[in-house]
Amino acid sequence: MNFFLIGDVHGCFRTFQKLLAHWQPATEHLIQLGDLVDRGTGIPETVALALEIGAKYPATTTFLRGNHEAEMLHHFGPEGPSLHWPKWGGRSTIDQYKTRPRLLKKHLAWLAERPLLFEADHLLASHAGITASPHARDPDHPDGLLWTRLPLLRLPQLQVVGHTPTPDGQSKYHHLSHAWYLDTGACYGRTLSALRVSAAGEMTEIIAVPTVASDLLPAYEKH
Repeated sequence: MNFFLIGDVHGCFRTFQKLLAHWQPATEHLIQLGDLVDRGTGIPETVALALEIGAKYPATTTFLRGNHEAEMLHHFGPEGPSLHWPKWGGRSTIDQYKTRPRLLKKHLAWLAERPLLFEADHLLASHAGITASPHARDPDHPDGLLWTRLPLLRLPQLQVVGHTPTPDGQSKYHHLSHAWYLDTGACYGRTLSALRVSAAGEMTEIIAVPTVASDLLPAYEKH
């Protein structure tokens, strides 16, 4: 089966819907790279749609955990609240779930089950990527696969990551690390992007959907 990988959505619900119209469920495994939450105007709707898709296509969908999901889980968990998360994206999530406690509980349970990476013979997908750091697979470490900004390690497989926004709304390929960066700044009014990748690990198509204006907060939280 081929792959359809989607970058950071950040609550851009209508844009997410438009991009999903390009997915071919019969022949493609959908992989979303994390950061469904924070910053956009449709955060609960985005998570609800991901949950619905995952339930409908359990064998051919993977929604990964991003650092924003990790912080959301920390904030609402036994060790919360987080003092810093609301300042770099979490305030929009907190506000949008305020009057929906049952939905929040359901979504937190689902988000807690999200895997950290997807690995196949010719593809490895994670939120921030695998580096040469000894902490590369530690989700809590600054150099780990949810947080790192270090150069990615060249692996036998193609790496596809989100997390680090590209400056121009276009996905970027790094030859040295044989990796695609797929966070194209949807929540900043740029684009939401997807890659089609063959079962052999070859990129076959780039799809970029401009952010729908109503998905953007009047003054979004930057970080």
